[in-house]
Amino acid sequence: MKNTILLLFLLSFISVSGTEKKIESTIQEVTVFLEGAQIKRIASIPIIPGTNEIILYDLSSDIDENSIQISGLKNTSVLSLNYSINYLEKENISTELSSLRTQLNQLLLEKNSHNNAISGLKEEKKFLENNQRLGSDTTPITLEKIKEISEYYRKRSTAIHNDIYTITQKLKILEENIVATRNEMIQLGNNSKKERGEITLKISAPIATNLLLEIRYNVTKAGWFPIYDLKSNSIQTPLNISYKANVYQQTGTDWKNTKLILSTGDPNTNNQKPVVNTKYLNFTNGNYRNNYTKQNYGYKYNPTIRKVTGIIAAQDGLPIPGANIIEKGTSNGAISDFDGRYTINIGGGRELSFSSIGFSSKTLPIYSSSMNIQLEENHESLEEVVISGYSSSSLSSRVSGVNIEQEKKEYNQIVETKETGITNTRFKIKKKYTIGSNADITTIEIDNFDMPAEYQYYTAPELNENVFLTAKLGNWERFNLLPGEANIYFEGSFAGKTNIDPLASTDSLTVSLGIDPNIIVTRDQLDNFKSKSFTGSNKIVNYGYKINIKNNKQNNITITIEDRIPISQNKEIKLDNILTDASLYNDKTGILQWKLNIAPNQNIERKFSYQVKYPKNKKINL
Repeated sequence: MKNTILLLFLLSFISVSGTEKKIESTIQEVTVFLEGAQIKRIASIPIIPGTNEIILYDLSSDIDENSIQISGLKNTSVLSLNYSINYLEKENISTELSSLRTQLNQLLLEKNSHNNAISGLKEEKKFLENNQRLGSDTTPITLEKIKEISEYYRKRSTAIHNDIYTITQKLKILEENIVATRNEMIQLGNNSKKERGEITLKISAPIATNLLLEIRYNVTKAGWFPIYDLKSNSIQTPLNISYKANVYQQTGTDWKNTKLILSTGDPNTNNQKPVVNTKYLNFTNGNYRNNYTKQNYGYKYNPTIRKVTGIIAAQDGLPIPGANIIEKGTSNGAISDFDGRYTINIGGGRELSFSSIGFSSKTLPIYSSSMNIQLEENHESLEEVVISGYSSSSLSSRVSGVNIEQEKKEYNQIVETKETGITNTRFKIKKKYTIGSNADITTIEIDNFDMPAEYQYYTAPELNENVFLTAKLGNWERFNLLPGEANIYFEGSFAGKTNIDPLASTDSLTVSLGIDPNIIVTRDQLDNFKSKSFTGSNKIVNYGYKINIKNNKQNNITITIEDRIPISQNKEIKLDNILTDASLYNDKTGILQWKLNIAPNQNIERKFSYQVKYPKNKKINL
């Protein structure tokens, strides 16, 4: 009887301890958000009655544990779910990466061999130099022997120098190949050093069954960002817009032959609505700081940007010299010049912070290689600016209960369907893609369309005497565009880069297509308006300007010109004798606007003037 009980105990122990299974799973579908991605895996699992412990292994090491979802359980139930990192298990090296590693080892071996050869030659040269004494005190040496030894020394010494030079040149080439191979390995991603994630499931089952589990989870080191190609053959044709998605991922797991869905959602966005409480006024010690900052979730980080240039200006458009630009989280920074221009090389950061004395600071994601920034005046911040020294240089995006509108059953040749929801748009891609976990970017064209455009030339000569060609696009909302960088192709040639900013709350979207050098604009101060006079306690100053526009193109153009007359915010400063030369003048903002049609080779001139009166013992910011 005792032997029977012992046998039953051992059998039950074996059955329980044998339920732990390591199960392979495959990625079936990836939904890529603007920042982050949701992975959908499937795994076929045989289940026995009782408690089963399942380990899904070889997963990414940056999984958000709170986002893990399991479906396909049938009549079983999950007793526990745990995500952990297996520090002993490493990801398998890809064939391409393994080949590069072999190539690198061969190059390093060859480099070491060359270094050893140079060391041997140097030792031989040293030996020759240390044994130049000929003969001895008791044994004289003949002249012929001296010539023979000298000739040998000269030839051998020359040969050593030549050999060292030749090997040194080979070493330079080897070093270049080593650097190139290492960079290629970095590009592919040295995944062998990355630990692997594991999901451990305890499942209770009443009977034996086979489960086809569907596992979903979110990862952070992935995303996509938009880029556009704007093409126009002439100002008489529509503007063609190619809307592309640049997909990247460094999750540590390759996405092999996987269905892709691109979503304009962002699960990392703080979806908690703000609450406005009462704001109380009180006296402070002068060091009060308002810590509230406006959040803008429209711009998204672009990991391909290596250098950013732009202009920092105030809200009135005037440049801000000496503004600080910092790559957030680093000591890398730059300072704007007299014209507000700056250039900063990006060293791996995701955001740029802009600040200047007397202005509110602003922090934005690095979303474009050209970032023109406007800072708001803030006199309270005068005591808050710190000058730094620089170095040289929703767990799921799905919303339950939301009706999704499917625009077309087959959207285009690349996108199977485009689904527009309340808060995001999803592009379901027809073709399956393989996207490696590395620094590469996979570009997918998700839309291509022509938009009727109203082409106009624009100039603001007080700020910039260049003439910009712009395209005004109407009804752009239906294309669900995102803020992003755009390449401009005009009349068959690359014309530069611009930015598309659909976040502007206007009825039309205006895109700058670049500078046209064939339209010349100059702005000069009129000589007869440089007068100053005094009446009693006041000073009177007259200002006048002349704007000249010359059309050197072979066709008519329509151009908008904007300038300004200052507006007084002090009753002691008065403006008078305002002449606007038939412009559209807004006396609330002081903006002057002319819309002109100019024939080929025609020259047009516009003038405006004004008078300022203010106390002579004071200065004003004219």
